[in-house]
Amino acid sequence: MSGTGKIRVLLADDHTLIRQGLRALLEKEADIKVIGEARNGREAVHLVLALKPDVVIMDISMPRLNGFEATQRIKRVSPGTRVVALSVHGEEHHVRALLQAGARGYVVKEAPFSELLAAVRAVFAGGCYLHPAVSGWVVDGYLDGSKPPDGDDLLTPREREVLQLVSEGYTNRLIAAELRLSIKTVEAHRARIMTKLKIHNAAGLTRYAMSRGMSDDPAGSPSRAKTFGDVPPGPRKPPASRGSRGGPQP
Repeated sequence: MSGTGKIRVLLADDHTLIRQGLRALLEKEADIKVIGEARNGREAVHLVLALKPDVVIMDISMPRLNGFEATQRIKRVSPGTRVVALSVHGEEHHVRALLQAGARGYVVKEAPFSELLAAVRAVFAGGCYLHPAVSGWVVDGYLDGSKPPDGDDLLTPREREVLQLVSEGYTNRLIAAELRLSIKTVEAHRARIMTKLKIHNAAGLTRYAMSRGMSDDPAGSPSRAKTFGDVPPGPRKPPASRGSRGGPQP
């Protein structure tokens, strides 16, 4: 909490209208101050490092780095920051994955705003908050240790990151540029992902990622990837030639 006594909140959602609406509602509360907005998970991690918010309200399906992976990184780099997931997804595996990643709250987007407020205040106070419709079976799932691991549990964090970018239409070359890896390393990650998930084509990987909430915008993200000072990984147009001498200018 800041010196003003307010809960410092960071918003992470790839939809501008959602962020603006949440900011307008949250800032009507005397005990809450919105200190920043992130358009994807990678930007959210950067802003947490820079601003050290008390609470992050985190969407799950965001380009470049989804809410699952962003939550894991935030808990590693800023353990005092609490994450409340806000998502359209209410399925058990989504909730379980977010809790395993380190989220302290989970609210579905169809819930009233009062529920999000309750979640923010609960996690800030050191507690947890789960949407009532999911809290019962989440508790049952944790008490039952007999559940087999999800396919997601078989993948390393890097493999999940590569899987998301594949599902968003990135080529191996673009993935390599985005993650600062060699193309051969990306190819090796893709091969291991396909082997572990028993899926052997990009379309299947895209369907899998979307079903897990990792991506909801296949083939759409490279064009909108310019965020937080990063260079967009998409292909660039060559410089136009000038005059009769031809050839691109240096």
